[in-house]
Amino acid sequence: MAIYVGMLRLARLCSRSPGVLGTRSILARGGQEARLQAVRPLSSRETDVTVPLPIGGFSYIQGFTSDSLLHKTVGQCLEAIAQRFPDREALVVSQENIRMTFAQLKEEVDKAASGLLSLGLRKGDRLGMWGPNSYAWVLIQLATAQAGIILVSVNPAYQVMELEYALKKVGCKALAFPKQFKSQQYYQILKQICPELEKAEPGALNSQRLPDLTTVISVDDPLPGTLLLKEVVAAGGEERHRARLQYSQQFLSCHDPINIQFTSGTTGRPKGATLSHYNIVNNSNLIGKRLKLHLKKPEEIRMVLPSPLYHCLGSVGGTMVSLTHGTTLILSSPTFDGKKVLETISKERGSFLYGTPTMFVDILNQPDFSSYDISSMRGGVIGGAPAHPELIRSMIDKLNMKEMVVAYGTTENSPVTFLNLPEDTVEQKTESVGRIMPHTEVSSACPAPPRLGPSSSPTQVSGWRWIHSHLCLPSLDWDAQNQGWGVERQSRLRGLPPHPKVKRQEAPA
Repeated sequence: MAIYVGMLRLARLCSRSPGVLGTRSILARGGQEARLQAVRPLSSRETDVTVPLPIGGFSYIQGFTSDSLLHKTVGQCLEAIAQRFPDREALVVSQENIRMTFAQLKEEVDKAASGLLSLGLRKGDRLGMWGPNSYAWVLIQLATAQAGIILVSVNPAYQVMELEYALKKVGCKALAFPKQFKSQQYYQILKQICPELEKAEPGALNSQRLPDLTTVISVDDPLPGTLLLKEVVAAGGEERHRARLQYSQQFLSCHDPINIQFTSGTTGRPKGATLSHYNIVNNSNLIGKRLKLHLKKPEEIRMVLPSPLYHCLGSVGGTMVSLTHGTTLILSSPTFDGKKVLETISKERGSFLYGTPTMFVDILNQPDFSSYDISSMRGGVIGGAPAHPELIRSMIDKLNMKEMVVAYGTTENSPVTFLNLPEDTVEQKTESVGRIMPHTEVSSACPAPPRLGPSSSPTQVSGWRWIHSHLCLPSLDWDAQNQGWGVERQSRLRGLPPHPKVKRQEAPA
């Protein structure tokens, strides 16, 4: 229903816009072109946006493809940005007193990646990161990608049953975490699943309940049966391990899976959405272009991130946008704290702010809100849940976020599918889910056989952004295809034909 209402609002806004041009659209269908009437591009200063109108009760949108997609790995993005802006501030973690340039971050990531390979981890192995926002989280996110290891983003609030399910489902070979944060005792929780840990040789865990897990890494304190992250990084500085990293990088591809993010959606247990370098590099690059970050000065692109890094808004919209556009990533606190956000904006001269509607409500309602200097603020991204129009107006007026945009998407879509232009009107930002992203097609599709359906049908997204799979859940992936929720995934991503059991049906003339 939310998708249906959002798309209707989007179409209604576009139909009122003065810049509507002539009819045009081409829907690619297995190499065939099915021309649909009344699909119209909306004129704007950015040429990568098309906003179609409903077609006789049917709905289809296609983004422009004028800009080429990037064929880079995460590691290649880090190397490129470190060469371009070596002395620009890359990462600030106030609570840990950490401040690093892109050149310094690249050096530490290389050592961490080499250190992980020295432990016997290899391309395709899964390493879970389980903990709140921290320098270690960013370091491990980038180091795993550099080494070809698949990062598993584990919710830091997981308890025994949830953690065991997630680690077993994806077959985690390694797990990294802090000893504890507030009341969450990470080491003690893991010991309830793996009592063998306390007496195990570091790096050689043999667990009955988690047979794949062999390597446990503590990111802060020495703990029985674990390796210490700083020692892993130090080992990675040895020449022989650096040589191994350089050798292994020859075999990495931008189409390799690199991140598993758990998403429960609306049904059943959490599902592991598997994303590739290609997915998250291109999504972050296009997010940055939509925000016009490449046109701004360094002091205008200081991103304050209170959103959790285990979530796609944090890891893609935060870390990866920093790598593709050279923004400064500033972690305001380990977990969300509205007061800390305002302190960080004031102290670090933050200019962009990410968050969910509930986060922004809390920030705006801080009792000492007026005492903070937020004059450096320019814009930001709100997403993750529907935002009330009055909240968006308050963000623009009170937080000085004139260039704020609304993001809409799903984890499986890596994640942003719709995003406003910064110069959109307040009405467009408050009454729509934004504009279709480039290189993306979206339609409402009826149940099998897949065909374009009325706008109340389930939404189908195709293009470069789609996940590799719901890892280890082939039945769910097939159910999704049967209901027209990803029937183009294989053909769009890899040039392969649709699944042989999926029968095609063209849209009615």
